[in-house]
Amino acid sequence: MTSLLTKAGLLAAAGLLLGACAQSPTGRSQMLLFSPQQMNQLGADSFNQMKQQEKLSKDARVNGYVSCVAQAVTAQVPSSYGISDWEVVVFDSKQVNAFALPGGKIGVYSGLLDVARNQDQLATVIGHELTHVLAQHSNERLSRSQITGLGLAAADIALGTSEYRAATMAALGLGVEVGIALPYGREQESEADRLGLALMARAGFNPAEAIPLWQNMGAAAGGKAPPELLSTHPSNANRIAELRAELATATPLYQQARAAGLTPQCKP
Repeated sequence: MTSLLTKAGLLAAAGLLLGACAQSPTGRSQMLLFSPQQMNQLGADSFNQMKQQEKLSKDARVNGYVSCVAQAVTAQVPSSYGISDWEVVVFDSKQVNAFALPGGKIGVYSGLLDVARNQDQLATVIGHELTHVLAQHSNERLSRSQITGLGLAAADIALGTSEYRAATMAALGLGVEVGIALPYGREQESEADRLGLALMARAGFNPAEAIPLWQNMGAAAGGKAPPELLSTHPSNANRIAELRAELATATPLYQQARAAGLTPQCKP
């Protein structure tokens, strides 16, 4: 009987995994165990928790500037993604960071503005974070966490536990409760760089500014970033090289956007 139950469980798990196979916008295979509705709810719940725990910026000029850039970029998100209203919040913190969550949530830490020094550089970061959501990287990462760490328990049961909520925050890239955010993989990071660059270029932001942005990031890190082989993120040098190559595709998109009258004027 135990053997039969084990085999039945394995067959059910295999069926679930086969049914969860998908492709990213670049054609890469993905394992997605959660529905868009589940991910949107997780994103909204996590964002509300962030707003309760983190200090919000009350600087009207900073909020207006970040919202201006974010609105210009999100306006280029195809309607097929089903997100028409993006909520943008600036957190008053020295962290050099930003994130986007399923369900149309964008968070920017004010410390990022010391590194992303103009509208184009800020748009590069926001475009990158948005495409993590659009390419379902959060779902992919959470699905991997579900498989490797928590088994294949039913999502509607697992999502209700406090332990799972903490793991979910980490999988979404938020480290407030658990102290660490699970990193995106190198493939996901490179994909977000590529897709994000095209997205911000379509909004009329200069993709060439991605190069000085990551140079600034490297300077801000003070040489503390680990070697690429010890990290899931591409090294700054490799990332810059890949972005330079991607400019051949993104620059014409930028030129087309400017010719069409998309000329953002967001003042830092």
